[in-house]
Amino acid sequence: MAAGSANSAQHAHAVIRAGILSGEYPAGTMLSESSLAASMSMSRTPVRAALGRLQDEGLVRIYPKRGALVCELSVDEIRESAQVRHAFECAGVQLADPEARRLLGARLLDNLDGQQDALRRRDYPGFAALAMQFHRAFVELANNSTMLAFYDRLQDRQYLSIMRSSTVSGDPDLVLAEHRSLLRDAESGEWMTFAARLREHQSRGNEFE
Repeated sequence: MAAGSANSAQHAHAVIRAGILSGEYPAGTMLSESSLAASMSMSRTPVRAALGRLQDEGLVRIYPKRGALVCELSVDEIRESAQVRHAFECAGVQLADPEARRLLGARLLDNLDGQQDALRRRDYPGFAALAMQFHRAFVELANNSTMLAFYDRLQDRQYLSIMRSSTVSGDPDLVLAEHRSLLRDAESGEWMTFAARLREHQSRGNEFE
């Protein structure tokens, strides 16, 4: 693919992905290659490439000559994604350098304040972005770029799960309290306690309306 086409495909991917994550294209929407190309003032070739990439990422399913269907996350996909994220976050806490753990609270102070503010304003997309950064910080403790790369591949599923969670909208104080408890466990290095608390937190967070 030529450089210009590659850049167009990247742009198309970013725009369509943002539309899916924001809810502009909700699950069940059939996306038309031609309509998308026209809306972005580009040919169908980069849009086709973008949709292929989104299919690889599990966000759409392509039906030849019909379009691309925006996928609904299945219960199994949500469960499997949570299990993988659980493993990486726990490993990060377990493998962390003591100094990195000690500094974690200061690193995440503004993040937690931002989470609280976003929830009070019912800015759930803003909260989701901050919550994802919060959980990623536990993986960062391991200082392992390979772990982070695999973890980041799950961020779209994580975002959609947070946005669908009935606990986030129904009991935000509980969500914040659980985040603060997870941070305390991580700072102390009590990774087994952290693991049990994180599993309970994820289980509650995966309750949908």
